[in-house]
Amino acid sequence: MKAMILAAGKGTRMQPLTLTTPKPLLEAGGKSLIEHQLDRIKLAGIREVVINIAYLGEQIRERIGDGRAYGLSIQYSVEPEPLETAGAIAHALPLLGEAPFLLLNGDVWCEFPLEQLCQHALNTSLGRLLLVNNPTFKTHGDFSIDQNQLLGVLEQGEGYTYAGIALLSPALVADYPNKRKIFALREVFDAAIAKGLLSAEVYRGDWRDIGTVERLQELRNDLS
Repeated sequence: MKAMILAAGKGTRMQPLTLTTPKPLLEAGGKSLIEHQLDRIKLAGIREVVINIAYLGEQIRERIGDGRAYGLSIQYSVEPEPLETAGAIAHALPLLGEAPFLLLNGDVWCEFPLEQLCQHALNTSLGRLLLVNNPTFKTHGDFSIDQNQLLGVLEQGEGYTYAGIALLSPALVADYPNKRKIFALREVFDAAIAKGLLSAEVYRGDWRDIGTVERLQELRNDLS
């Protein structure tokens, strides 16, 4: 199994820090955010990683290299411009292959044991998403989940927030009929949900969206 880390965004909410440093390279606890992700990927037993890069991407490639320093093999999917989440996967499909892969947003901190997700058999489904309780800065969730762990589009109520971590079949994006250069995973998820092809599980441990300077500082304080 391979993993893919989404690391091409501009991180505009993190300015001025991200004016000169890509968000995945911002540090907390003595390591960059992306290095914490690499550590967890290795703990899950995965050795091959694809990282998409665009904005200030060469800094990520120079810092992380080919992955040998982390006991991993890393390839880079270089984008001429940020292609959004689904566009990034579509662009990286030649590197990902045909087997299910683990997808992680480069700007989340999460102590969920990734191997638990990796051990799930997709069978006839196209993916399994990790959900979390809605954080304090977000009162309305992304999805609902039923008693059979199937995802639903949230129509009312609080629901759950997508954690930015998922086990996906490449076919989810490769066979999407409205595939184009730049498009987001949310529309792909919604299309698969309508066909009952996405499942999920809820994690109630430590998860954080490191999307602002304040949240990064909170993580730094806690890790110190």
